[in-house]
Amino acid sequence: MSLDCSHIRDNKQSFDISALGNPISVMTSEAHLPAHTRTNITFTVDVCKPLRKAKGIPKLEDCENGTRICGIQRVVNTDENTAVFEKAIPIAGQYTLHGGTELDPIITRLKTSSSPSDREKEGFRLELHGPRYPDRTGKPQKAVIDFLCQDKAEEKGERGLVDIVEGRDKAQQEDDDGGEEEDHSATGEVADDGHGGRLKYLNYEQVDGTEILSLEWKTKYACESSTGGDDDSSKSKSSHWGFFTWLIIMCVFPLSTSPDPFFRHPSYHLLFASSLIPPSSIFLGTAAYLIFGSWLNYNRYSARGWDLVPHSETIRDVPYIFKDWMRRVLSTMQGGGSRGGYSAV
Repeated sequence: MSLDCSHIRDNKQSFDISALGNPISVMTSEAHLPAHTRTNITFTVDVCKPLRKAKGIPKLEDCENGTRICGIQRVVNTDENTAVFEKAIPIAGQYTLHGGTELDPIITRLKTSSSPSDREKEGFRLELHGPRYPDRTGKPQKAVIDFLCQDKAEEKGERGLVDIVEGRDKAQQEDDDGGEEEDHSATGEVADDGHGGRLKYLNYEQVDGTEILSLEWKTKYACESSTGGDDDSSKSKSSHWGFFTWLIIMCVFPLSTSPDPFFRHPSYHLLFASSLIPPSSIFLGTAAYLIFGSWLNYNRYSARGWDLVPHSETIRDVPYIFKDWMRRVLSTMQGGGSRGGYSAV
């Protein structure tokens, strides 16, 4: 099962994070004593599509095809200013073409989570699965990303925080002496996603036999309100509602109230004379059927546009079928004369 970033849905709430579909990297660094070395793991993330192979990088120093989250571990010698590659860890990806595991995304809306602390947050949790590492005999890999709503006021404050944290990490890597007050615990890096949000490394640890990478992504695209998305998304939603508005108007109000002489013709009213069902009920029933069918297609098949409407292909032909049928009815009721349809010579 793959992941559609433009339609992430859980518990009647949809999110569109397609704008975040580009590689972004965060890093964790841990110092070792007494040697002047550090172990750095850089996690590169693209939740929407597989990562591209970096040019000039040996095959064994990169994750395999289909990987969406890859961790590259290196040992840095601060005295010699060198970095030695250790391993490439495929955290999550789609590997079915190579006989491996599936991405198998699991989406959880935080407001409906079973955890009380999660229900206080706005956004969703995304779980992505990977293969066993190393060599398909090791521990299963998994990534858990919490996408949290970030409003405009918070967005401005986070930009300054990103600069401070990145500057701290760079200074820490360039510190050759180490210093007496240096913190040797693992530290995480915050990365700007290019859309006003930030991705933060939390931890990478083993839980119940599975190695889990935990990340936090604060972004406006995780907000449930319409203001949380981009302008294009809002325009798209407005256009859909415009279609349904006109559909309801056309179906609820009987066409017989139209000033058009065609609909005021007596033959039009005779069409409903023999029916026990009022015309307004027919139109209301049609409207209810179309609206319910569209809702069903949206929730069950994630349909969009004309595909929302049930029997959309047939409905497109209805105006032409109806026009032809009305022409025949009017011709029959008006009579064709005594010539049986033949013209005078």
